[in-house]
Amino acid sequence: MDPSRPLERLARPKVNLTLELLGRRGDGYHLLDSLVVFADTGDRLRLESAPELALRTSGPFSEGLPPAEQNLVMRAARALADLAGPPPRGALLTLDKRLPPAGGIGGGSADAAAALLGLVELWGMRPDPKALYDLALSLGADLPVCLNGKACLMRGIGEELEAAPELPRFSLLLVNPGVALETAAVFRQRSGPFTPSRPWPEGFASLDLLIEALRGRTNDLQATALELQPVIGDCLGSLERLAGCLLARMSGSGATCFGLFATLEEAKQAAGLLARERPDWWIEAADVDP
Repeated sequence: MDPSRPLERLARPKVNLTLELLGRRGDGYHLLDSLVVFADTGDRLRLESAPELALRTSGPFSEGLPPAEQNLVMRAARALADLAGPPPRGALLTLDKRLPPAGGIGGGSADAAAALLGLVELWGMRPDPKALYDLALSLGADLPVCLNGKACLMRGIGEELEAAPELPRFSLLLVNPGVALETAAVFRQRSGPFTPSRPWPEGFASLDLLIEALRGRTNDLQATALELQPVIGDCLGSLERLAGCLLARMSGSGATCFGLFATLEEAKQAAGLLARERPDWWIEAADVDP
């Protein structure tokens, strides 16, 4: 590519349709089984050639982000520059932050993954795929799945990725009731039995069959998140009352919830109704990116 031309990347949110905890390792990390999809919306990242690495932020959720040097985007950029080796690499990264932080949809990890993929292109790199994967994992357990960016089954502590069962078309209504939840705090407080591992089918021939399968599985962090932030219950109740909502559930460690709809038009209509009822909530309708 022409290094003088800026690049733009969409950092799409990761949505856990299910999140079951199968056990816990000796180091305290939980073992997961999660069906993950990506919504066709997200933060925007602009990458331009520059003498040194720098990060600017803007957007409705830019306030409260960590300082540039501590931001996961800059940490990813510096790690990739180290992987590339000499000569020194530079870039100006501009992050338009539209996803609520600490929301259970992997926003920061998606931003960092977008930075890695964008800088690989900007710098004309051809990194070994495993080296890039290992770099991503070193930055966080959600980085590999966001780097993959496709519907998948996420296992282990999040680092084991398998192709998802074949999925029918559907859309999501994402809703955050204006609260943040620290992932580590939710995992620490969660107690109770673990969920036995179960196989997934090769695919779902219809949306009805997918919904039936999802109802037979859970998000094992949802009850704990509700204890920490009871407003999540209001969010789920509001989604369940919307016409066309086939399933309402929390994503990840919360507090973002989703409603599953058959079409984007239905999800958008529901978004308009809910926005009038709760103008203080973040509400976004989006297709699921295959």
